[in-house]
Amino acid sequence: MEVTRLGDTFSLSGDLPEVGDQLPKFKVFDQNNVKVKTANLIGKVTLISVVPDLDTPVCTIQTRKFTQQADHYPDAKFCTISNNSIAEQTGWCAAQGVENVDLLSDEELSFGYEMGLYVPNLGNLARSIWIIDDTGKIVYRQIVKEQTHEPDYLAAINALEKLVSRVDL
Repeated sequence: MEVTRLGDTFSLSGDLPEVGDQLPKFKVFDQNNVKVKTANLIGKVTLISVVPDLDTPVCTIQTRKFTQQADHYPDAKFCTISNNSIAEQTGWCAAQGVENVDLLSDEELSFGYEMGLYVPNLGNLARSIWIIDDTGKIVYRQIVKEQTHEPDYLAAINALEKLVSRVDL
């Protein structure tokens, strides 16, 4: 698959998993530098927001929008994955005044290669949204073709609502 950035076309590192596939095995690291494996995400419906570089405006908007939705879906887990280092992610949180966000670092590119989302010529992950059910099966995927664009938030939230209930705060 290919994505674009400012109109230039770039190939992804591999084949993307399809809806209905099991989430591939990978490892990423949380803000405490603790390894998080695929198995750690299974057991609860999870929305995975993938951003190319947390320190850019569109990635910040995407991360904030999903973080704001998380409280409305207590039966779901929300996480953001980028290949920024833990230090860069921590710095972003401090600069943005954000505390309750589940950021995972794929600096080692395990997630990127296993999911086929790494964009070698750009050095980052392709912007995308993934939802897995409690067994780890992919039930929704959205690959954003133009990487400088925001994802379709409403489509992702509508897909999530088919699996879990929304609560009004």
